[in-house]
Amino acid sequence: MAKTRQYWLMKSEPSAFSIQDLRKARGRTTCWDGVRNYQARNYMRAMKRGDRVLLYHSSADPPLLVGVAEVVREAYPDHTAFDPKHKHHDPKSRRDSPTWFMVDIRFSAEFKKPLALDSLRGVPGLRGMELLRKGSRLSVQSVRRDEWAVIMELAGRH
Repeated sequence: MAKTRQYWLMKSEPSAFSIQDLRKARGRTTCWDGVRNYQARNYMRAMKRGDRVLLYHSSADPPLLVGVAEVVREAYPDHTAFDPKHKHHDPKSRRDSPTWFMVDIRFSAEFKKPLALDSLRGVPGLRGMELLRKGSRLSVQSVRRDEWAVIMELAGRH
C-alpha cells in the first residue's frame, strides 16, 4: 500500500530563521530544532520523508505564508535539548529517553507573492484551517490536503 503524503505548517520568526535562510543553507536543508510544545513535537514525530511543509513567518508585519519545504529526514532526538549552553536546553530530556525531536526540511520554493494571514481569513476553502483559528499558537500544525490545494492555488503553484 502506497504511503499517503501529509501536509504541515511550520512557523518561524523571520528574524530567527527565514525562508531566505533555508534557501541559503547548505544543501538548502536544515534541522527544525527547538520545538518545545508536546503537540507540535507529536506532529513532527508523525512526519515522513516526502511530506510537504508550508513555511510561515510569524511575528512579521503582517504574518505571511512564504513558501514550501519538504521533509527529508524523519524525527530524531533534538540534540539542543541536551546542551546546557544552548537556549533550547531542557535538563529533563535525557539522551537515553529524549523528550524532544526534530526533523530535517529542504527548501522547495518561495512564493512570488507571500500570502498575508488576513487575506486568508475570507477564503472559503480555508475556514477550518488551524492557522486561522482564534488563539492558534502551535509552531507546527497539520494542514489538510484540501487546504494545501487552496494555498497552492492562491500562491500560483497549482
